[in-house]
Amino acid sequence: MKKLHSLFHKRIGMPENETITFEKLADVLERTAQTIPFENLTIIENKTRDITRENLINKMLENNEGGLCYELNPLFYFYLIENGFNAALATGVVYNHAAQNYTKLGRTHVTILIRHEEQTYLIDTGFGSNLPLKPVPLSGETIVSYNGEFRIKKVNTEHGDYVLEMRLKHKDTNWKIGYAFDSRKSITNMQNLYEIQTIIKEHPVSSFNKNPLMTRLTEKGNITLTNTTFTQWADGMVSKETIDEAKFKELAKHHFGM
Repeated sequence: MKKLHSLFHKRIGMPENETITFEKLADVLERTAQTIPFENLTIIENKTRDITRENLINKMLENNEGGLCYELNPLFYFYLIENGFNAALATGVVYNHAAQNYTKLGRTHVTILIRHEEQTYLIDTGFGSNLPLKPVPLSGETIVSYNGEFRIKKVNTEHGDYVLEMRLKHKDTNWKIGYAFDSRKSITNMQNLYEIQTIIKEHPVSSFNKNPLMTRLTEKGNITLTNTTFTQWADGMVSKETIDEAKFKELAKHHFGM
């Protein structure tokens, strides 16, 4: 097996030589969500690097760090390609629920589209705790995972031709927009990912260049760590703890291996 495949399986706790089929993707996605955190420490610490296949492998599979969408989903894209899937990277615009509008950062969300048996699916490993954990068909069918319900609606707006909608378990009673994306435009140049990283790193309205953030799913919910709070969701119950810098470092190492 290739280097990325073996290292990826080692990181998420799967047999290194196991062949991955479409039917096994849900298991891989769950393991990935529970193992590789969504986090922004390289931005906060001003240690960003060029977005290349080798740098992504080094960061997340050899150094056991996490990343943001423009790192997590490209890494998973390369994993899919190595396992024979017909995959492409696409960009999206995240919906800001506080402002009731799409974010001013523009097309800075990176996601994955795959073709399987004449149907297109969305896969996302880089949307914080809002992960479908299964391929979501663009046909509009609702998929259900332990994280909630997810579906894709066909639209025609300046932000793209589809919208991912979600209803997170224990959190949402109504459907809400995750992000809009364009299935007609795929990322063909890794330079595009570097440009997205630059916007997220430097733009004044970016939420990822202010304070450290780490989050990942757990078997019962999710955990989120910032420099001031540690929040745990478990079986629908939430607990939130105020922390200091020393506690932040302790929790980052214990829960995220960082």
